[in-house]
Amino acid sequence: MTVGTGIFLIVVGAIIRWGIDVSIAGVEEDTIGLILIIAGVVVAVLGLFFWINARGGGGYPPDDRGRYREPPRREPPAY
Repeated sequence: MTVGTGIFLIVVGAIIRWGIDVSIAGVEEDTIGLILIIAGVVVAVLGLFFWINARGGGGYPPDDRGRYREPPRREPPAY
């Protein structure tokens, strides 16, 4: 589940809901489109949430007190 998948679901749901005028017996196109739009929003929000939390503490292990250390400062190369 990624943000791109969520956007894809939103677009497909919008096309089905507002862009298609076809009658299929026993199927409500508006309802299917709305379900896809809602699912797309949920997938996009979850994708953003997991993407932000995947960064963690920057890859630096915590010290003895459980706090993360600052990354080492690097001087730019002299040219």
